[in-house]
Amino acid sequence: MGRLHPLEQPPILRDRVYATLEELIIDRTLAPGSRLLEGELAEQLDVSRNPVREALTMLAHSGWVDLRPRIGAVVHTPTAKEVDDFFTVRGALEEESARLAAVKATPGDVADLRGLLADGWVSVAAEDPAGMSTANAAFHARVGRVADNRVLDEVLALMKKRLRWYFSSVATARGAGSWEEHARLIDALDAHDTGAAAQVSRDHTRATAELYRDTAAADPADRT
Repeated sequence: MGRLHPLEQPPILRDRVYATLEELIIDRTLAPGSRLLEGELAEQLDVSRNPVREALTMLAHSGWVDLRPRIGAVVHTPTAKEVDDFFTVRGALEEESARLAAVKATPGDVADLRGLLADGWVSVAAEDPAGMSTANAAFHARVGRVADNRVLDEVLALMKKRLRWYFSSVATARGAGSWEEHARLIDALDAHDTGAAAQVSRDHTRATAELYRDTAAADPADRT
């Protein structure tokens, strides 16, 4: 025990700046390719430049920001391979989660999912991308809890923020289609149809991935 030393307390302000900027990146208030100027951010957040600089370094380590010579910090623009790799892994995990959930779903689970489905439709009707993204994340998290596989749930949770980031750019375009697929998934879980649940989940992930790629390819400011 003699080798242990007191740990330095983390700079809380730095962490708050990090969390604020991370959320603005995820919901695309700060779009891919946007420059992040320390001075401007410090002024807008009413903090000194030091916690902003530290937060930008942390964001770079997390993959949200690129630090470029002579340019500075820029919001990361994902490559086509990053997107494909993400959805390949996410799709396989979601498919297994749906299959397990179809085995274990109770009437109470199904009722909860239908409640989240209703929340999603409210966001669709309001054409609220942030609301749709949040509702989508909540829905998939609930399916994960029904699947009741701790390791699978933990791995999916690690991907949640990046899923929100990708989905927020296509939430409006996916709109009704996404929630119709969610409704079919609930029906499959209610019927304990593992094959249908896996198929719906597979198609659901593929549709989001394809739309994201198409949207990015059509938008020079957000090209992957």
